[in-house]
Amino acid sequence: MTLIPQYFRLTDIQAQQFAALEVLYPEWNEKINLISRKDIEHLEEHHLLHSLAIAKLIDFQPDTTILDVGTGGGFPGIPLAVLFPECHFTLIDSIGKKIRVAEDVATRIGLTNVECIQERAEDEKKQFDFVVSRAVMPLPDLVKLVRKNVHHRHKNAMPNGLIVLKGGNLDGEIHTFRNIAEVTELAPIFKREWFAEKRLIYLPL
Repeated sequence: MTLIPQYFRLTDIQAQQFAALEVLYPEWNEKINLISRKDIEHLEEHHLLHSLAIAKLIDFQPDTTILDVGTGGGFPGIPLAVLFPECHFTLIDSIGKKIRVAEDVATRIGLTNVECIQERAEDEKKQFDFVVSRAVMPLPDLVKLVRKNVHHRHKNAMPNGLIVLKGGNLDGEIHTFRNIAEVTELAPIFKREWFAEKRLIYLPL
C-alpha cells in the first residue's frame, strides 16, 4: 500500500486494515470474479483510493449513518468504513455472493461498523444521513430509488443526500439536477492519469 497514505492520515490500525484488503480481495477474486483480472492489479488506485474520494468531499461526523447501494464486494463502503470507524455503514447488493464477500472481508479486517445485507435498493426502508454509490445505475433512476432513504436531521457540515462516484460524460444524467448537483473532478485531487474522467456527484436530498 503506497498511495492511500499520500492522501489520508491513517492510524496504525487503519494502515493494517488497508494492507489486509490488498491481500483479501485478490484471494476472493480467484474464487469469484468481482473485479477484472487486469483491474485487480490496480486494486489500491482503482477501487480503494477511488472509494475514498468521498472523504475528500466530506469528513463524516461520528455516528453518521451511510447506506452503500449496489456495493458489490464492498465499494465504496468498506474503504470508507475503515477511514470512519465511528460511523455506521449499511452495505446492500441484490447479488448474494457479492454480499458474502463484503461480509467476509469486513469481518476479517475487524470492522465492527459495517452491516452487509442482500437486498434490492427498493426494498430498503430505513433512513440514513447519506447514500453512497459507485456507478451503479443512471443518476435519475438512483435518485428515485433512494430519496426515501435520506432523512432530514442533519449532523454534518453538508446537508444529507446522495454521493455518487461516476466516470465519463455525465451531462445527460445530471441535467435534471443541474441547479443543485455539485460535481467534483477527481483528477486535480489525486493527480493521477486514471482519475482523468472520474467525478464525484453530490445531491442534497
